[in-house]
Amino acid sequence: MVKPFVPQLVYVEPKALEYPLGKQLITKFQDMGIEIRHTTSHNQIRNLPGENHFQKYRMAKSTLVVGIRKTLKFDTSKPSAEYAIPLATGCMGHCHYCYLQTTMGSKPYIRTYVNVDEIFEAAEEYMKERAPEMTRFEASCTSDIVGVDHLTHSLKRAIEFFGNSQHGQLRFVTKFAHVDHLLDADHQGKTRFRFSINDDYVIKYFEPGTSRLHERIAAAAKVAEANYPLGFIIAPIYLHEGWKEGYLEMFEKLDATLPASARKDLTFEMIQHRFTKPAKRVIQENYPMTKLELDEAKRKWKWGRYGIGKYVYTDAEQEEIKDTLGNYIKHFFPKAKLEYFT
Repeated sequence: MVKPFVPQLVYVEPKALEYPLGKQLITKFQDMGIEIRHTTSHNQIRNLPGENHFQKYRMAKSTLVVGIRKTLKFDTSKPSAEYAIPLATGCMGHCHYCYLQTTMGSKPYIRTYVNVDEIFEAAEEYMKERAPEMTRFEASCTSDIVGVDHLTHSLKRAIEFFGNSQHGQLRFVTKFAHVDHLLDADHQGKTRFRFSINDDYVIKYFEPGTSRLHERIAAAAKVAEANYPLGFIIAPIYLHEGWKEGYLEMFEKLDATLPASARKDLTFEMIQHRFTKPAKRVIQENYPMTKLELDEAKRKWKWGRYGIGKYVYTDAEQEEIKDTLGNYIKHFFPKAKLEYFT
């Protein structure tokens, strides 16, 4: 079982200590005996321990920066939500295919933002602009927020903030099973708690450092018992030998564990595996032994956001994915809603 994340090294930005959460976290890490370094800005972090790229990369993934979110302009987050709410950046997982590989570039450390009230105030303004329509906020665009929240409780505060809001809803997704501290949050049914799931092959070979499938499903059952609206993102859907059987087993395990209460308002999202040329270079540098198939000749090229093209499965393969997994969802969870396939 993957233990909850504990950083090996902590950096603190000076202004972070002006906020209660910043002070609390630094006191907590001092009491835990973790090395704390001061930095004027996360951009100034240099010389992480390690003798080569491989060691430095792994150390960065175990490093937490306690700082403030300076930009309070939220990115859009289609098709999942209207806006991304920035509570943290970076992830402690080692998923080979992750798009954060390229967006984080040479700074794959984890950052948590302590000016949480200011972030909520900005969210309030976005909600006012769209009222009386509901505004959905996605909390996991740039991080696996659950993976760090047992330390910060920022996500728990966000759940309760949106629970008490008139026009806001929160969504996030995780590959971690460390959810116990979130079960008693006053969510008022306004947070959709989603788990990223995959078949055992993908989790075993491409998702090191994350909770296993049975752990995620057990955590999802707890979340359902706590009356959260529940969802699953099947991502990335990856075509390997025996993939149809692998995904069938995944659905069978889900069906065997989820309580009846979870099935009335259940959502699925499906995202096929894709990669860009820059991502391929970074993946092969960070995970040189990966079994991930990154052969452009086997893929279809598609325009992506910001004008960067990506390689997706061929049209025929996409149809097969939609038909196969769509039928599994209909069979096991006939009342569930498939939100999108991309």
